[in-house]
Amino acid sequence: MDLPVAPPAFDAASGPRRRDRADVGADLGAGCGLVLLELVALAVIFGFWWLSGFDLDPAGTGTADSLWNYLAAAGGVGLLALTAAVIAARAGAVVTVVAQAVMAALVCVLVFGGAAAQSHQDQRCRDLPSAPDCPASSPGPDTDRRDGTQ
Repeated sequence: MDLPVAPPAFDAASGPRRRDRADVGADLGAGCGLVLLELVALAVIFGFWWLSGFDLDPAGTGTADSLWNYLAAAGGVGLLALTAAVIAARAGAVVTVVAQAVMAALVCVLVFGGAAAQSHQDQRCRDLPSAPDCPASSPGPDTDRRDGTQ
């Protein structure tokens, strides 16, 4: 007598969804490696900004460069993180998608916070050019050109 054969039980390791997902080890390695490289890039970018205001002359006052160019470079790192998240989503690498989305959000907060701080600093230097941390060549409210002349 032939008994009916039951269908196989659900197995997450096989089937159509298994082929759609990335290998977990490679996913973890790619996610952690990308986050590490992006953090190093951000540290280098903002380290250069910090070094721009560093002065070894005890008589001089060091003023840091404007943050705008450094924020643009940090925004580029954020765009790379967002691109990596999209590519990882297409590959099914969930850990990398989450890591890159968090990294892109962190860069977004850094860029918008830095833009607000630099905008405030620029406005303060326009209103009161003799304020601390303002470069000597910053134009006042009654000047039209960068060199301070009218």
